Amino acid sequence: MAFRGVLSLHKQYLPVTDKTPMLSLGEGDTPLVRANALSQETGCEIYLKLEGCNPTGSFKDRGMVVAVAKAAESGARAVVCASTGNTSASAAAYAARAGLVCAVLIPAGQIARGKLAQAYVYGAKILAIDGNFDKALELTRELGEAGNFAIVNSINPDRLEGQKTAAFEIADDLGRAPEILALPVGNAGNITAYWKGFNEYARVKATALPRMWGFQAEGAAPLVIGKPVADPHTVATAIKIGNPASWNGAVRARDESGGEISAVSDAEIRAAYAYLAAREGVFCEPASAASVAGILKKLRDGKLKRGQTIVCILTGTGLKDVDFALSAGFTVETLPAEADALMNVLQD
Repeated sequence: MAFRGVLSLHKQYLPVTDKTPMLSLGEGDTPLVRANALSQETGCEIYLKLEGCNPTGSFKDRGMVVAVAKAAESGARAVVCASTGNTSASAAAYAARAGLVCAVLIPAGQIARGKLAQAYVYGAKILAIDGNFDKALELTRELGEAGNFAIVNSINPDRLEGQKTAAFEIADDLGRAPEILALPVGNAGNITAYWKGFNEYARVKATALPRMWGFQAEGAAPLVIGKPVADPHTVATAIKIGNPASWNGAVRARDESGGEISAVSDAEIRAAYAYLAAREGVFCEPASAASVAGILKKLRDGKLKRGQTIVCILTGTGLKDVDFALSAGFTVETLPAEADALMNVLQD
């Protein structure tokens, strides 16, 4: 059987040596699916990059496999991260695969239960703190310095090296880069990594570069307002970050690409989330829908040029946060076990 995974598929573009363990759970090579309903409605060619198809259900696996492999190569016995959920799940899984201890710092009561369950089952040491993600990351830095832990947040450059590989896949699948890449922005490592990946691809294949459109939630939009947000709030917990670690990288990606970073409301995120499920058959976590929410907002505002090729990054699966999915008042009516009763309901 051929070996698959980011370290194997993209070895020549990654900081891999002969001593790097070829760690993998089969991450990367995720589907790029045409969004038929969204394309028809906008007059653009829109594709969805389904990063929820990675092993732990989010894009984090791309970078985590590189970060954990390099940590193991360096002789680390433990990894540590701060997380709003997806990073903790991914770090715990790859640490387990590599035989390393994993500690995750999370903001107490602010993590979707699906993500928390993953970290727990993978065997991570879960440390809930009385504070937000930004405080958790600050403490993670201190632990990394004091305890000889390998930090596997996106402040670790190996994480961004792995995450950039999604840009290679998109360009390969389309035969070129899209005109616009739309994605959610929280800690801003992903927009930084994609821009790095597209630039590297362009140098090899001499292709054009996309404009980077990042979307933050209105209640957690430090890059939009130009200063940290002390108390971020949004239903999209994965991007509930007030002071992004990759702030400078995100600004560079925006400015160098001629793109923008703007905000969408929680209502717009909810609407895009529902649209993707009902019209495209794609179940993503709330934060993922921010990319599509941004496109739909531009359409409503008359600021979306027809005919463009746009790729929206859907960063995680909807199974990460089923409580959100069911929070709109989901109920199941129990019916008599009779065909006539069932048919009456189906004909309503």
